Amino acid sequence: MTTHEKTSNRVLVGKCLCGAVQYAVADEFIYAANCHCSDCRRATGSAFKPFAGIERDKLRLTQGEGSVMRFGGEVGHDVHCKACGSLLYSVVREGAYVHVAMGTLADDPTIRPNAHIFVGSKAPWFAIHDDLPQFEGHAG
Repeated sequence: MTTHEKTSNRVLVGKCLCGAVQYAVADEFIYAANCHCSDCRRATGSAFKPFAGIERDKLRLTQGEGSVMRFGGEVGHDVHCKACGSLLYSVVREGAYVHVAMGTLADDPTIRPNAHIFVGSKAPWFAIHDDLPQFEGHAG
């Protein structure tokens, strides 16, 4: 994955399916990818998780902090809405970054996924039909 140029001071809005949990995040994502690992597939119920990575302090909950369910430890966990179950973001890289589940963004980010990662464990029933680079594990 390559570093995305920071081109905007926009703030994007995201929310869960039921709207109980909402967040704001700077449109300054550093990287984005489609993750096909089995954990992301189970967490989303989908073939892969499109995510965008950013420093943890650039995302803040704006509504529903009491409706958040965390799965994992302090420096690495998934944040879900405990009412509807939506996966909103994952805290990663020793707690320094978050991977925002791009499907929860209400606004259009400037970044797009530029790779498929963990295709070595992708769902056998799913075929990748785009020209993005594919990596067996982490990119590069």
